[in-house]
Amino acid sequence: MTQSLQWRIGLVAVVLVGCVFLLYPSVGPVPEFWQKYLPNNPVRLGLDLQGGLHLVLEVQSEVAVETVVDQAISEASSLMKEEKIRYNDILRTSPTTLSVFLKDGEQAALFDEKILDKLQNFKKVSSAPAEKGFEIQLQLDPKVVESTKQRAVRQAVDTIRNRVDQFGVAEPDVVMQGTDRIIVQLPGLKEDINRAIDLIKRTARLEFKLVDDKADVNAGVKGDIPPGDELLYKVDRNAKTGAISRTPYLVKKQTLMTGDVITDARVHPDKMGRMIIGMDFNHTGAVQFERITGEHVREHLAIILDNRVYSAPVIKDRISGGSAIIEGMFSPEEAHDLALVLRAGSLPAPVKILENRSVGPSLGEDSIRSGRDAILFGIILIVIGMAVYYKWSGVVADVALVLNPLLLFAVMVSPGLRATLTLPGLAGVALTMGMAIDANILIFERVREELRFGKSPRAAMETGYNKAFLTIIDTHLTNIIAALPLIQFGTGPVKGFAVTLCVGLIISLFTAFFVTRTIFDFGFQVKRIKRLSI
Repeated sequence: MTQSLQWRIGLVAVVLVGCVFLLYPSVGPVPEFWQKYLPNNPVRLGLDLQGGLHLVLEVQSEVAVETVVDQAISEASSLMKEEKIRYNDILRTSPTTLSVFLKDGEQAALFDEKILDKLQNFKKVSSAPAEKGFEIQLQLDPKVVESTKQRAVRQAVDTIRNRVDQFGVAEPDVVMQGTDRIIVQLPGLKEDINRAIDLIKRTARLEFKLVDDKADVNAGVKGDIPPGDELLYKVDRNAKTGAISRTPYLVKKQTLMTGDVITDARVHPDKMGRMIIGMDFNHTGAVQFERITGEHVREHLAIILDNRVYSAPVIKDRISGGSAIIEGMFSPEEAHDLALVLRAGSLPAPVKILENRSVGPSLGEDSIRSGRDAILFGIILIVIGMAVYYKWSGVVADVALVLNPLLLFAVMVSPGLRATLTLPGLAGVALTMGMAIDANILIFERVREELRFGKSPRAAMETGYNKAFLTIIDTHLTNIIAALPLIQFGTGPVKGFAVTLCVGLIISLFTAFFVTRTIFDFGFQVKRIKRLSI
């Protein structure tokens, strides 16, 4: 036996042992020592094989654009106070525009000179006298509008993925679809479906706004809401009686600060035993919060989450240190869920559920059984057909064929890939097996052709492998290249099919050229066979 054959046999043996170690956790429960020291990753099943939750969400990204304009209003207001530019009002007049009402034209000239260049994403579209003074209208750059919308969708994907991970759902799939849609698949989720949906869609949009203390809140409740204000409610629930009370607040629409600057959120009881949520801000948030509280001493600052007022304390003094709390009549579960979404990040814009579909586990069991039976039936037919038509050489091809799905599933559960098996993925397995047996047929037909030319069995086998090599590589690479875009841009089942197809084709090359060639060389060199049964 040559040294080359020895290391090839050793490599095949190592690959087989590796398959056993990787696939054993998928067969049955593993002992405790295995969980500590050996791979313990069972085959992950997709939504269509084990049931779960499927959601299609639409991100209302225009809200993120409005937030950019609101923050620019806050920045412009602070800059004008620093530069001592007198103004009457500043407000958002559309999702992408804001108007600054200055005292007179002289103040407008100062605004153009000292403030306009600092609002880099805005350009002046008009300047004229108005009822409130001298009005300057600014518009957000269309490129910034588009980039803000795109960033909102990407951030929503990351935020939802973080929330799902913290919720404890195994193997979630959260991907973008198109420009403003997100597909969420939670395989295996059979309980707490409504709670999961609530956590996913909850905007958790934390905003800090000023309460309009000068306005009549009772008039606002009756519909007489001053311009620039909005009517929001604080909802309290009595823990003993369950009675719900609603307290109205007139708050200014301008958002002074959002929850994007939160670095941590945690739950702890206060002195009365009520659950409160403590928040920590990053450096930018700490600076903003200190500036806001310093500029609005003795005013009420409303802490608003998803258009619901949670508290509206009076700012007694400038607050530094980068932390704040949210108070409310929370149950422990509500408090922990709220802290979870704040910790995972607020959605930059609300999401709308376009499709909500729950897949029952019985459908998954039927799919697994049908897919398994189809693959086993196909293997049996191919094994018998190859053995009858190509005799003992066909049996060698059958050995490689059986190795194909074993190697494929082992690669799919490996730590480097951890792919999810879906029903279309099972179709990919069946297709790669067909490609694998086709590769062996090409090789065997070349060998038969060389035997008819009078070559010896060993020479015919070597020539047959060499001549079929480029043809098989060409067909396999063509299919892999065609499947790569499906992996990159496909979602759910489509991606599952493409992953199994690509991995299966690579394994097919290994079994067709390496495993079968090693078996034949073993027969020629060790068993000294003189006649090839093909």
